[in-house]
Amino acid sequence: MTTSNSTSALPTPDAQIPGVYHRRIGDMVVSAISDGYLDGNLDVLINVDRSDAERLLDDAFRPLPGRRTSVNTFVVRAPGRPAVVIDAGSGTYLFDTAGQQQKNLAAAGIDSKDIGAVLLTHMHPDHAGGLLDPGTKDLLFPNAELVVHEKELGHWMDEENFAAIAGNPMHERFFGCAREQVTPYLGQTRTFTAGEVAPGIHAIDCPGHTPGHSSFLITSGNESLLIWGDTVHVPEVQVALPETGVTYDIDPADAVATRRRIFDMAASERLLVAGLHLHFPAFSWLKRQGNGYALVPEAWDQAFKTAD
Repeated sequence: MTTSNSTSALPTPDAQIPGVYHRRIGDMVVSAISDGYLDGNLDVLINVDRSDAERLLDDAFRPLPGRRTSVNTFVVRAPGRPAVVIDAGSGTYLFDTAGQQQKNLAAAGIDSKDIGAVLLTHMHPDHAGGLLDPGTKDLLFPNAELVVHEKELGHWMDEENFAAIAGNPMHERFFGCAREQVTPYLGQTRTFTAGEVAPGIHAIDCPGHTPGHSSFLITSGNESLLIWGDTVHVPEVQVALPETGVTYDIDPADAVATRRRIFDMAASERLLVAGLHLHFPAFSWLKRQGNGYALVPEAWDQAFKTAD
């Protein structure tokens, strides 16, 4: 006996699922919202032998000769309080593989008009480039307070600093983005140096990458999460070899000192961490290993549910 098969071939997907992942921290929910990724070469790394960097990437099964850098943002929600966004992604300033924050916010059911505050780890284009639509000049977070370290705002808005980089295309682009994106928010901007910047969210001063580069420690009940900003850009290399910096570090020595301090804090206190450039969804643990450290990505929590 023969049977007929009426099924047809399923279409081949042409896109990945939305970049959204939720993690409960006490009574808060922290949602990782992917802004996409940036591909580049290893020329960005400093204070490391090229062969050592390539070996570490190869050991981690990362394709060579380049690197892939995730760009993450986060939404923090707590009962009865407006949602907070940490970093605004790349907007249209970098490659078309990034700038996906608004699309993924929508996929998560989040309207950016409902965001009460945007906290910036710093004002580089992949962190502040998605505040404003450069074409329409519309604020993408129109009802949000912009919250940023006072040294960060001062650095990028300073005319002497801007004049000093004349003729350097990369730095001119960085200054241009910071000014274009942040200036329309100045009437709704609050600066900080350290301490609580939103309920349950404490800023930690992390200079080096930029003058006002900041991490944010989120605490609720007995649980904590350290969102460590740009402590690393290429985790496979910089976690194992913390002396490794990047060409974007304004003060490379301070950046290394900050990285070692934050690594020691995370490992000693067994803190759950997330980074703006850890591979999505970014939630990980850090442990000491030899003269460096090792990153242990947290297993996907399939049992996640909102509070009853």
